[in-house]
Amino acid sequence: MSVTLIGKHETDSRANRDGYVEAMLEMMEENKKLVHIDCDLMGCINTGKLLKAFPKRTFNAGIAEQNAMGVAAGMAATGLTAFVHSFGCFASRRMFDQAFLAAGYSELPVHVIGSDPGVTAAFNGATHMPFEDCALYMTIPNVVVIDSCDIAQTKSLTKKLAADNRPSYMRLIRKTFTTVYADGSEFEIGKGVTLRDGKDVTIIASGILLDEALKAQEQLAQQDISARVIDMHTWKPLDDELVLKAAAETGCIVTAENHQVSCGLGSAVANLLAAKCPIPLERVGIQNRFGQVGPQDFLMQQYKLTAADIVAAACQAIARKQ
Repeated sequence: MSVTLIGKHETDSRANRDGYVEAMLEMMEENKKLVHIDCDLMGCINTGKLLKAFPKRTFNAGIAEQNAMGVAAGMAATGLTAFVHSFGCFASRRMFDQAFLAAGYSELPVHVIGSDPGVTAAFNGATHMPFEDCALYMTIPNVVVIDSCDIAQTKSLTKKLAADNRPSYMRLIRKTFTTVYADGSEFEIGKGVTLRDGKDVTIIASGILLDEALKAQEQLAQQDISARVIDMHTWKPLDDELVLKAAAETGCIVTAENHQVSCGLGSAVANLLAAKCPIPLERVGIQNRFGQVGPQDFLMQQYKLTAADIVAAACQAIARKQ
């Protein structure tokens, strides 16, 4: 693992979906057993490039997500490695039975890509806003679950998934995103990244909340509070060693996620701490609510997913520690 942090809180001019597409174009050129299946969303995810370059290994299953998963699992059973994409709400809720049985139970290399996670769905509609997509996949034994943050991370982890025989689910921002890492950064599945060191509190975040966590660290520093920031891009398997080290050294933790806290990153960290290192934990994320329509910045304020909310949670965690 080799990462270069940019962390300037700047919006990238590129679309994050291209991190996935670029990785697939490179890999499909070398690996003839790699296939992509889409659910009538090639224009949305830009995988039309895959269809043009590799028409015999890129498939459109139409608006039939359960069938797409069945096709992906069938292909994987013949020795292929299958990636299958839909919006996160459909890639989780609609595909889940087939994902659990055809891919999970059968232990096949089917890698599900769920785009527009959580509030990044914005204007797609309240019912198209997945706050529970990772939770469903986390219930499947031996499945990898990832929440990527930018092009560099998406590209690197897509390549790592292709070499991993476990089924997986990776949610990714489709378009606009804030650059966190420099291009060429490399990540490992199941290994978090410590981006800022600190001694008073640890902030564990992923996806769009990672940049908010870095902003929160800067704001806390102005209050003479030393915050450690960890990018926990892989929710399952969780990097237990890194979490427990942070717990022992800082004495309290804040998790931050674009997902229901009761069944996502926050719950995974809570389960680990309850069993092995009980310390104060505050969880920033969706608090038992449904989605709604609006600009992403508005939604982040509505659901309390901002740097200010992380700062408040950190102060509360520190107060509980004392």
